[in-house]
Amino acid sequence: MDILPDKSYVWQYIEKNIREVAALSGYGEIRFPTFEVTELFDRGVGDTTDIVQKEMYTFTDKDGRSLSLRPEGTACVVRSIIENGLCAQAMPLKLYYLSNFFRYEKPQAGRSREFFQFGVETFGADSSLADAEVILLASDVFKRLGVKSVVLKLNSIGCNECRGDFRSALKAYFTDKKEGLCDTCKGRLETNPLRILDCKCPQCKEIAADAPKTVDYLCDNCKAHFEGLKGLLDKAGIKYEVDPFIVRGLDYYTGTVFEFVSDIGAQSTVCGGGRYDTLVSSLGGPKLSGVGFGMGITRLIAAMEMDGVIPEDPSAPDIFIASACASARERAYLLTRELRALGCKAECELCGRSLKAQMKYADKKGAAFNIVLGDDELEQNKAKLKNMRDGESTEVALSADEIYKIIR
Repeated sequence: MDILPDKSYVWQYIEKNIREVAALSGYGEIRFPTFEVTELFDRGVGDTTDIVQKEMYTFTDKDGRSLSLRPEGTACVVRSIIENGLCAQAMPLKLYYLSNFFRYEKPQAGRSREFFQFGVETFGADSSLADAEVILLASDVFKRLGVKSVVLKLNSIGCNECRGDFRSALKAYFTDKKEGLCDTCKGRLETNPLRILDCKCPQCKEIAADAPKTVDYLCDNCKAHFEGLKGLLDKAGIKYEVDPFIVRGLDYYTGTVFEFVSDIGAQSTVCGGGRYDTLVSSLGGPKLSGVGFGMGITRLIAAMEMDGVIPEDPSAPDIFIASACASARERAYLLTRELRALGCKAECELCGRSLKAQMKYADKKGAAFNIVLGDDELEQNKAKLKNMRDGESTEVALSADEIYKIIR
C-alpha cells in the first residue's frame, strides 16, 4: 500500500494527535515484530476464526518453523508483555501501538490486505472503569480530529460461566434453521455459533434477527459490569446504542464488546474492541484481565473525509525564490538555505527552467510568497517580495532575517 506525499501529511496529522491523546491518558507506545510464530495466533485469536482459517499469511522459514505476518495486534502485545516480564509491573499496564497488519482478504473500499491500526491495550484492571477509559480514549481521538459521524454500539457477550447457557440456546435456535444458513455458518454452528450473529450474508442476518440475545443470559457479575459501564458513559455524556449482534470476530473476547461505526460504506466499523480477561493466561502468562480496541486508520480517514475535516496540506512553501538568470541561481540557493535555518519552508529553482516555468511551478506548489532574482536585484541587493495571496509586493533587502520578518 503506497501512501504518497499528497496523502501522507494526513497520516502524520492523525498519528500526531493519536500520540498526544494516548499520552494524556498515560499510555506508552509498544512496537512488535512484523511476523510471529503461527501458534500465537492459533491459540490467541482462535483456530475457528476467519482470520486463522482463511486470512493469515503463513510461511515456513529455513529452520522449519511456521511463521505468520501479524494479522492483529492484541496477541502480539500479550506475547510481548509475557516474554518481557511486564506482567510484574505496577498495574494497570497501559500500552498503545500504531502498526501495519496483514490479512488475505478481498480488497475493497475500507479493506486492504495490508492495513494500519491504532490500538490500545489496558491490563490488570477488572472494573468497568477500565472499559469506559478505553472507549472514552477512542472518543477523544474522534473529537480531537473533528469526526462527528461515528456511532458507539455496545454489547456484552458474557464470561465463560454464563456464555455456556447462551451458546446452548443459540445452537438450539440455529440448528432448527440450519438449512437456511450459508455454508460457512453451517460450519460455525458446531465450532462457534456466536460468529453466526456477525455473518454479513442476507439470509443469515434475517435468521439471526430473532436469535437469543447475549444480554438476556448474563450472570449477575457480567450484568453488573455492563450496567456499570453504561452508567459511566451516561455520566460522561457519551451516546451509545446497545446492539446484541456485536460479537466481534475474535475468540478471545469476554464480556464487553463495542464498535464505533460510521456510514462510510460496507466496511463501516472504524474502531472495535472489548474485554479479554482470559487471553493472557491462555498464552502462558498469569491470570490478568485486559481490555482494548483497534482503530483502522484508512477508515478513520474516510470518516474524516465524509465529515469534511481533512486538514490542508501544510507542505506548501512559505516562499519560492526564482532565478531570472544563471548568475542568480547560487544566490537564490544560499538565501534559501539561510531561510530554512530560521524555520522557513523555502524552495528555489533546481532544474534550470525558464522564469515562466518557475512561476508555474511555484503556483502549483502553493507558495505563499515569491522573489525573482536577476542581475539588477543582485547588484542592488534588493528585490520585490510578492504575496501570492493578495498580489501585493514589498521591496526587501536580500537578507534572510528581513524576509523572514515579513513572511512569518
